[in-house]
Amino acid sequence: MGKTQVRGLAARAGGWSARHRWAAVGIWVLFVVLAMGLGSAAGRVDVDESDQLKGETRTAARIIDDAGIEEPAAETVLIQAGNGGAVKATSAEFRAAVADVVAAVDGTGEVTGVTSPYDSHTVSRDGRSALVRFDLRGDAETAADRIEPVLKAVAGVQKQHGGLRIEEIGGASMQKQYKDAFGNDFQQAEYSAVPVALGILLIAFGALVAALLPVALAITAIMATMGLMGLVSHLQPMSDTANSVMLLVGMAVGVDYCLFYLRREREEREAGRDAATALRIAAATSGRAIVVSGVTVCVAMAGMLFTGLAEFEAMGLASLMVVAVAMVGSVTVLPALLSLLGERVEKGRLPFLGRRRRQHRTDDGSRFWTAVLRGVLAKPLVSVAVAGGTLLAIAAPALGMKTQQLTLDQEFGDSLPIVQTYNRINDAFPGGSEPAQVVVKAKDINAPEVRRALADFKKQAIASGASRGPVDIKLHDAQNVALVSVPLVGGSDMDRATRNLEKLRDEVRPATLGKVDGVQAPVTGQVAGNHDFNDQLMGSVVPVFAFVVVFAFLLMLLSFRSLTIAITSIVLNLLSVAAAYGILVAVFQHGWGASLVGAEGVGAIVTWLPLFLFVILFGLSMDYHVFVVSRIREARLRGRDTKDAIRHGVVTTAGVVTSAAVIMVAVFAIFGTLSMQSMKQMGVGLAAAVLIDATVIRGVLLPAVMALLGERNWYLPRWLHRLPDLTHDEVPEAIARPVREEGERLTV
Repeated sequence: MGKTQVRGLAARAGGWSARHRWAAVGIWVLFVVLAMGLGSAAGRVDVDESDQLKGETRTAARIIDDAGIEEPAAETVLIQAGNGGAVKATSAEFRAAVADVVAAVDGTGEVTGVTSPYDSHTVSRDGRSALVRFDLRGDAETAADRIEPVLKAVAGVQKQHGGLRIEEIGGASMQKQYKDAFGNDFQQAEYSAVPVALGILLIAFGALVAALLPVALAITAIMATMGLMGLVSHLQPMSDTANSVMLLVGMAVGVDYCLFYLRREREEREAGRDAATALRIAAATSGRAIVVSGVTVCVAMAGMLFTGLAEFEAMGLASLMVVAVAMVGSVTVLPALLSLLGERVEKGRLPFLGRRRRQHRTDDGSRFWTAVLRGVLAKPLVSVAVAGGTLLAIAAPALGMKTQQLTLDQEFGDSLPIVQTYNRINDAFPGGSEPAQVVVKAKDINAPEVRRALADFKKQAIASGASRGPVDIKLHDAQNVALVSVPLVGGSDMDRATRNLEKLRDEVRPATLGKVDGVQAPVTGQVAGNHDFNDQLMGSVVPVFAFVVVFAFLLMLLSFRSLTIAITSIVLNLLSVAAAYGILVAVFQHGWGASLVGAEGVGAIVTWLPLFLFVILFGLSMDYHVFVVSRIREARLRGRDTKDAIRHGVVTTAGVVTSAAVIMVAVFAIFGTLSMQSMKQMGVGLAAAVLIDATVIRGVLLPAVMALLGERNWYLPRWLHRLPDLTHDEVPEAIARPVREEGERLTV
């Protein structure tokens, strides 16, 4: 056989690694160890809470930080009489319970500022409910570690007063209950991803060593990226969420890239080529597809950097890094390992799986997809109409998508007892569980005009209907800051609470505090934070969308030198994302089949998910698309006509695309089993989109559309011929020789 003609970057990297096997492996191991060591030494800087906020909520946080005011962790105890009973807040029994709660929590020594409802006027309108409020001593961030004695004290009072409901709620108690119930949820999901992927790879390859290689590459890429995250975090802070997303993406692309490379190398060896030639062909073909796909995925992930939201920026950068590391590892250390292992990559073969896999393959690929492609290519217009129409129908519910930050009861349903407490407080004291907070900063907070404005604000907040009270004002004289707590009417009804927030900001504040020169009065709190986050996120949709689509289009154009391929790539990927949106809305907003994933009653899509899914799915979809289209293009360059090249490209990649998709769907579906509804939405959305993408899009729509376009698939206007040529990976001579049995003349 002649020497393989390869000039592409991936081919050169693979060739060098195969010739310098131990050096390539050593450099990779050194890189992983150094990245982890340096990252550990540098430490990870996490996103500060104030950096995650936008708009007025961020301004409020900065005023509090600059003033050095450390807000303690606030807790509330609800004392509530039953419906229809004679017991009210004025009853002796009720008063005794309140007194016992005050004494019990104060007696723990862990609290300060205990306030009776009779002093703070926190008795409900119907007289059945009252709130005892207090703060926990010490740092608010570690309050959950010290809340246990207080919870036990409240539980003890409940036992003494069985005729009343006595329950505690607050940031620390919620955090503790969540940690006790679901603390290991995320870790179990993340750790289970590896054995799931390994099991599927064992079925796909039928050999233990071959199955271990993709998992090993993915794990080392993730380990290296964790170290890099520590270093980069000093410029762009990271977070636990970014770490979880990085692990998801790293496992997906790390396994995929290695799978693509390994299957092509194995395919060439099965075709009778020696190990060295098979490796060179894999480097020039699958290696190039990996580089094109990796760069495109990195561009998609970079879209998150345009949101202006620290959490998204952290997720985007972490995902970008792990994709880049996995891509580099796939075209460098993987060829070296394959060269070292040689035929030993088939060690640990499982005979039954091997026989079964061969029974389901033809000489040119999968029997199933051969049958599917026969029908698709025979009637491409019908296939486009049916598959496209089905996906558009699935996507249709997305037109009515409603997004919001999920409230506590939406996020956890009835799985946490504290959710019921949250609902009871909101029913009795609308907005009382999550009041708005006005942070008032003045040159002199005790100046007469400022004090009058505060008093007017308090009155008008209630008179306007935005709040039913009580409105509490807490002065910090030394810092010239006042904190005004305003329970918003609407409570857990986010739409209604948001309308009252806007009334507070747009009507009440300008008529009172806004009239005093030099006074700042940003409104913050849970509802305000959600509102400002939504505004920032919605404002970033267009730039993120434009960046990802435009750059992906340019990369496809440069990589395949075809305007048609670039356009169809974008359209098919957008259709895949739209179908995923439709499924999300149907299941989680309208409740169709929601019981299957434990999502009854959610009624909305969590705000951050649509943009996150767009970026992630657009990137991951390119994995399959680039791989399949590269194989079609390769077959076309070998001399096949377009329709035959389509059949060959789709069928020969069907096995690897199916295996990769099954792994992704399984890993993402694990997150769909978590208790948090936002994680269920993410897991279901990702799994559904990948499944649609690997089957309907790549197996039906792509070949049907390309069959309809025929030779126009390779159209490039003359004025675009001056673009840089990134297609200079010539078809390896080893696979460009005549194939007599097909009667084809194949040319380089």
